[in-house]
Amino acid sequence: MVLTKQGVRVLGPADLDEFLALVERDPVVNVFVDHRARTTRLQPRWLGGEVWGHYDAGDLVAACHVAANLVPVNADAEAVRAFAAHAPQRIRSVSTIVGPQPAVDTFWSSVSPRWGTPREIRFAQPHLEIGDTPLVAPDPEVRRTTTADMDALYPACVAMYTEEVGVSPERGGGAELYRARVAQLVARGWSFARFDHRGRVVFKAEVACTSPYAAQVQGVWVAPEHRRAGLATAGMAAVVETVRAEIAPVVSLYVNEWNTGARLAYERVGFVETARFTTVMF
Repeated sequence: MVLTKQGVRVLGPADLDEFLALVERDPVVNVFVDHRARTTRLQPRWLGGEVWGHYDAGDLVAACHVAANLVPVNADAEAVRAFAAHAPQRIRSVSTIVGPQPAVDTFWSSVSPRWGTPREIRFAQPHLEIGDTPLVAPDPEVRRTTTADMDALYPACVAMYTEEVGVSPERGGGAELYRARVAQLVARGWSFARFDHRGRVVFKAEVACTSPYAAQVQGVWVAPEHRRAGLATAGMAAVVETVRAEIAPVVSLYVNEWNTGARLAYERVGFVETARFTTVMF
């Protein structure tokens, strides 16, 4: 790519402040890329990929995070088409395209002829936020997990991932890497769970990423035999309460449109829809 102040170019550490200013135009929706930028300083070796910027008359007006996850940032149709035109064949190594629905839909329609058939596309996923006290009482038995909980927590994480994504995270020898990721979240204080009297996980959730403005929650799961008992509602209220007090002022997540049970639980907690996402999974 030609380094220019017009069109598309790769961003680097010198562009960090300008990139963060762009992200902060919609800081909750953009929490994932905000987190990645702050933790990697836009160094390619830490990103495991690149961040592209789209310039107009010398101003950074849109961006695209291109690593394992491809995520458009504040990108209108013109910017998305420019990113798609600069997407070489090697970028097909991304595992997921995710972000605001209009941008992802436009990008996918542009690159799909050469990127092949995805494993699944999830359209119109509600993006939800809460920036206030939960509307229901938090579950007092939900707590941060510790390394001592790993033997019980890890199988629950595998079960959640497999149910949500459709394939096991341990497939292809991925168990060690996935266990390390779970352990990392525990060490950061980003993993929450409720255990029954036999030490089994009955509810869990994790913080996936954070910024000064928001924390995004992932991996919300209730053990099948305990579903429809209100554990998700009270459990998420507990997570929201702790996260807002100790990690970030706003809690966000996105959920599959068809998951009416989860959507109802989040609504009861006080989450409100602020956008729609699309996820393309390979």
